[in-house]
Amino acid sequence: MTTAIALTIAGSDSGGGAGIQADLKTFAALGVYGASVIAALTAQNTKGVTAIHDVPSSFITAQIDAVFADLDIRAVKIGMLSQVGAIEAVATGLDRHAAQNIVLDPVMVATSGDRLLAANAVAAVRKRLIPRALVITPNLPEAAALLDQPVAHDEAGMEAQGRALLALGTQAVLIKGGHGNAPESVDLLVTAEGVTRLAAPRIATQNTHGTGCTLSSAIAAELAKGRDLFAAVREAKDYVTDAIAAADTLQVGHGHGPLHHFHAFWKS
Repeated sequence: MTTAIALTIAGSDSGGGAGIQADLKTFAALGVYGASVIAALTAQNTKGVTAIHDVPSSFITAQIDAVFADLDIRAVKIGMLSQVGAIEAVATGLDRHAAQNIVLDPVMVATSGDRLLAANAVAAVRKRLIPRALVITPNLPEAAALLDQPVAHDEAGMEAQGRALLALGTQAVLIKGGHGNAPESVDLLVTAEGVTRLAAPRIATQNTHGTGCTLSSAIAAELAKGRDLFAAVREAKDYVTDAIAAADTLQVGHGHGPLHHFHAFWKS
């Protein structure tokens, strides 16, 4: 039996709740071997980001080449890429290795409100990464920023923005409604075939650090195991919902705490 392997290309979160650390936890929790390419280092905890150190693009390239030269990568999750140089290195590297099942989480702002993507890099995300993705997973503010539009306030607006993002070249858009205020947390999966509504009860907790990272890496994990996109998104949504529901059983930090990635395994 072959081992399902997924790759995360993202920033490191020194607090352990988001970024590379959340991605690798998610892969492990879902039974997938995780490899990583670190594109940036952050000095970060549950209260915020205090510094960002960008990894040189040449070293990002070296990491990508090393991983693909040896491992059978079945899916790739792309997270925080803070600069244009990093975006170019990743796009070129993925093309060179004919990477498949690319899940792009267009990370722009941390849960704490700290900006993680340079303003001049948004156009590079639109041009260089979105057309290469099987699915992109923006939240409401990210979708609006990618389109230079106001934030959507209802499902009709979410669907319209999802279709506009689809026109940029990706095969699917999962536009996430977690930033809304409705009793349900509703995500819309928009493809050329139509729109699939995925809803879950909204959970009252401040411990949501790393939610977007976790969802996108869960989708990549399920794709690496051979699921189709629709099944992968449904499984990932269920996993994240359960991880949020269990988040308050952890006591980590004094700000926005992490999800409980290993809720199915740890004893309370």
